[in-house]
Amino acid sequence: MLATLDTDTFVRRAARGLRREPPGILDPQGNPRGDHELEFDGRPAVQASLPKPAAVLVPIVMRDEEPTVLFTERAAGLRDHSGQIAFPGGKMDADDPTPLETALREAEEEIGLPRSVVRPLGFLDSYLSSSGYLVFPVVGLVAPRFSLKLNTCEVADAFEVPLAFVMDADNHELHAREWKGRIRQYYAIPYGDRYIWGVTAGILRNLYVRLYES
Repeated sequence: MLATLDTDTFVRRAARGLRREPPGILDPQGNPRGDHELEFDGRPAVQASLPKPAAVLVPIVMRDEEPTVLFTERAAGLRDHSGQIAFPGGKMDADDPTPLETALREAEEEIGLPRSVVRPLGFLDSYLSSSGYLVFPVVGLVAPRFSLKLNTCEVADAFEVPLAFVMDADNHELHAREWKGRIRQYYAIPYGDRYIWGVTAGILRNLYVRLYES
């Protein structure tokens, strides 16, 4: 059980544990994370020769009481992953020079989070999703001087969870369900009536491993 985390400690750990640059999409040493690591046979559920690149922002909000993580709830009408808990982000556009640009742009477009309040700290390992995306998570420190404006076509809600809660390994649960004829295992981090799971929980698990497990 982690005690309440302070921002300074998190920043020090981030400086040691995060990647300075994202792994290349074709980098064999990139070692993408993914739910396939938890499958019984270890095979990725997606057999794409070249997954589609995407990026998300993992926003750590510097609240006076304790740092929090900012999440979104995807709109119910979306074709993919509707109603799920997510980080702001999306697929990389052709004119996005880096995953960082994608993450900052998507955060502005989805929830009105200005990039001026985000201090990028580094990258987590890429995450291979079952929907065929290779997701590059960007960890950013967010100054709490923002007022969100949700794009309701994409986002139904935004909320914060204490960083200490999602970084407590006791709250990382392994769940399973059948998906396309296979038993799929995945991480889940329930928080009250919020069910954080799949890619989002897997990214949080990677943050925990890189910054706190050792």
